[in-house]
Amino acid sequence: MSSTESPSVSAASVLPRVAPVRVGEGERLRSVSLPGVTLTVRSRPPAREGLPPALYVHGLGGSSQNWSALMAGLDGVVDGEAVDLPGFGDSPPPDDGDYSVTGHARAVIRHLDAAGRGPVHLFGNSLGGAVATRVAAVRPDLARTLTLVSPALPELRVQRTAVPTGLLAVPGIAALFTRFTREWTAEQRVRGVTALCYGDPGRVSPEAFQLAVEELERRLQLPYFWDAMARSARGIVDAYTLGGQHGLWRQAERVLAPTLLVYGGRDQLVGFRMARRAARAFRDSRLLTLPDAGHVAMMEYPEVVATAVRELLRETGDPVGGGAAGAGAGS
Repeated sequence: MSSTESPSVSAASVLPRVAPVRVGEGERLRSVSLPGVTLTVRSRPPAREGLPPALYVHGLGGSSQNWSALMAGLDGVVDGEAVDLPGFGDSPPPDDGDYSVTGHARAVIRHLDAAGRGPVHLFGNSLGGAVATRVAAVRPDLARTLTLVSPALPELRVQRTAVPTGLLAVPGIAALFTRFTREWTAEQRVRGVTALCYGDPGRVSPEAFQLAVEELERRLQLPYFWDAMARSARGIVDAYTLGGQHGLWRQAERVLAPTLLVYGGRDQLVGFRMARRAARAFRDSRLLTLPDAGHVAMMEYPEVVATAVRELLRETGDPVGGGAAGAGAGS
């Protein structure tokens, strides 16, 4: 493994240069070259030595930036890193074009193995929740605890508002949608995504909205943007249809790590009704329900989620995180 300032695999060498990814205050980015994939990793310098490691995995269409608020909220509790999954954020596509849940999980495992950071406190949202579940199930040695925010686990009755996202998995739909929305501005697109993902879009500050617009404008210049979206959506649909030992619910039952589940009452993509099923499936689970939150509670209510994570670490007896949690809970 090598860590550099820019991607070095073959897929990256042919990509056009676009505007740089925004790095928030206190954050840094690095590019990690692994077999078959290059990942961009966002991190914050640890507040002190010896903090337990954490890894954050974003959802479909997202990036490591989705975790910036929660990462800042857990400063002094964990030594956090957030990855851009292959084809998202500033990570180039995987060499083999595999955007399945298993393919994304393989990339996460390769990163953790190469970095030697495991076991980590593992976080996942939406698609990242499915990826994190698979990682924790097949490699229990890598997951210290598991925190899942609206994880994309199979539903028999998908919400009507989630259907357009699922349709991206249908061959040709992404290209059709691209042509149909050619005249849409990045601002219009971000406004639509915000309305879909937030319980209350009004919680997005004007500054955060503008940053999201700038990031989308950057990513729309990437020739693989829609392909990564469509293939990853197809990967979720395929994972929903798998049965047996490879089924996500079966793998959830195999997870040994203490698990925090976070569900939003206004989530338009993952049914709130799935919260109880998930709490039963994960053997050592605790459930946080936020009636006013949408699909990205860690962005909408980062302080509340951070408090629940501190409690998880305190309950599970993390020797460092538990102490920090006790100090931070009253702040």
